[in-house]
Amino acid sequence: MALPRVPTTKILDALYELYPDAHCELNFQTPFQLLIATILSAQATDKKVNEVTEGLFRRYPTAEAMALLTQEQMEQEIKEIGLYKNKAKNILATCQILLDQYGGEVPASMERLVELPGVGRKTANVVLSNAFGVPAMAVDTHVHRVSNRIGLALSDDPVEIERQLCKRIPKSKWTDAHHWLIWHGRRVCDARKPKCEVCTLNPHCRHFKAASKAARKTVQASTRKKTNVD
Repeated sequence: MALPRVPTTKILDALYELYPDAHCELNFQTPFQLLIATILSAQATDKKVNEVTEGLFRRYPTAEAMALLTQEQMEQEIKEIGLYKNKAKNILATCQILLDQYGGEVPASMERLVELPGVGRKTANVVLSNAFGVPAMAVDTHVHRVSNRIGLALSDDPVEIERQLCKRIPKSKWTDAHHWLIWHGRRVCDARKPKCEVCTLNPHCRHFKAASKAARKTVQASTRKKTNVD
């Protein structure tokens, strides 16, 4: 599939200017804590996850400590998070695997991370990039939406979006670009009501150009209709 031509460098430079301090907004102190927070973040906001993990990590900061919880206890700890029953099951299973196979530590490889219960490529990429400094492009709902709107990617498949973004963006900027796209999605490029009129990326944005073109056609059609009536 041929990707649309977009000025990638200009887009990345503009995003950096907008969000020079962009970073992971999940609170964590260790790779283990980031892994658990990211598992919890599926279909949940970072704000809510941080509220829940503040106490959770204070009481159970390690895989050893968290693995001692029963399913019911784990559910009570995270019940404010969506899908908490399934997440509790996956977290406890993950803790046990970490203890049995990795000495309680989180493995720093994609292949081993995605074998853990509840861990897909997005979660693995978040952990690799933010906990271990490995260049990675995690595709969450914001990266999915913003990259497609701008034209950096053209797909509904997260794995394909990751591939397209990694092809376009220099490896040294993968992690930063991931954060820039997330921050832009949360602050400007909203899912339902994107603030296109104030977005500094609109000169480069495929979605904005298409919407502007459609609006012009609507105005022209309305003008012609009015002229014919007159």
